[in-house]
Amino acid sequence: MIQGIAAAVIWCLALCLLPDLRRRKDQSILVAAVTIATALTLNVDGIYMAGDSLLGNRNLLDLVANVFMVVGIYFLSRAILRAANVSETVDIHNRSGQAVLGMVVVALIVSFSLVEAPQTSTSFMRDFGSQWPAAAYSAVQFLYIGSVVAITGVTCFRFRGEMARPYFRVAFVFIGLGCALAVVLVLAVLGMDVLHLMGELEAMMRLSYVYDAALVGAMVFLCVGLALPPVARRLERRSDARAATVLVERLSEPWGRITSGRSEIRLNVSPTAIDRQDAPKRRLHRMLVEIQDALFVDPHLAQLLSQNDVDVLREAEQHLDARFAGAGDRRTRSLGKGGMNP
Repeated sequence: MIQGIAAAVIWCLALCLLPDLRRRKDQSILVAAVTIATALTLNVDGIYMAGDSLLGNRNLLDLVANVFMVVGIYFLSRAILRAANVSETVDIHNRSGQAVLGMVVVALIVSFSLVEAPQTSTSFMRDFGSQWPAAAYSAVQFLYIGSVVAITGVTCFRFRGEMARPYFRVAFVFIGLGCALAVVLVLAVLGMDVLHLMGELEAMMRLSYVYDAALVGAMVFLCVGLALPPVARRLERRSDARAATVLVERLSEPWGRITSGRSEIRLNVSPTAIDRQDAPKRRLHRMLVEIQDALFVDPHLAQLLSQNDVDVLREAEQHLDARFAGAGDRRTRSLGKGGMNP
């Protein structure tokens, strides 16, 4: 039940990221969301039983799910760290991170191969966790997850104040809280592994409630934090397009008067172009440039402008300056368009 809820939350995040698929250069967040959601989905009892039967009823699907999980955590961390810190050292850390991830996957495979798990179990660690290889198998996975999310969470809180827009700062707080809960989850798992080896099954079961609560909490906070920037960016672009459309209408009359004698360079707007979300801003920019060019060539044309026309021109310039300034902020862009590059 808990795995299904967590998987559903992550799949919702993936759906939030899909509309901006073409705008993003780095797909790390989407890859992370799909990979982690797949790992959690494979652990849903009905899906696990059916899938593992196809793999010989040897719990190989548990290994597959855990490999998906650590790979997803790696991509998640890479995207968040890149959004928070745009320095070149992040790429160097990515290369070392890939090496560590490779070693973790190998360690998972080796430790899993030493576990005696002769039949399919939807509670792998509960049924086989008394074995040392199983404890090592779990510890390798969760020590890796714990260290990665701890670094990521600290980075989020460290750099949240440098984000250009308020919703980016809020998103980083949510992500940081999600990482903190993920660390609690990891500590709960490691505690359960130790208690299982000691034969303290009742204490292990009590600690499992902490695990369940931390899992759902971590996924909710992480998903809200990761979904907030791309959703906010889409709403911002729509608002920007509406404001640009209004300015285009207000600027049309003075633009027509000023550029009437320069038809060879006047704007040619096709009906299909207006349907594009960025078309109003492009049209506004083109109109403003044509007016400025005309006034530069023939300064006397300024006499055709009323005070209201001058005010509209100033508003158009300010609107475009604000949009271009926002687009040029790399810290803003990396999280909003990428999910994170959100």
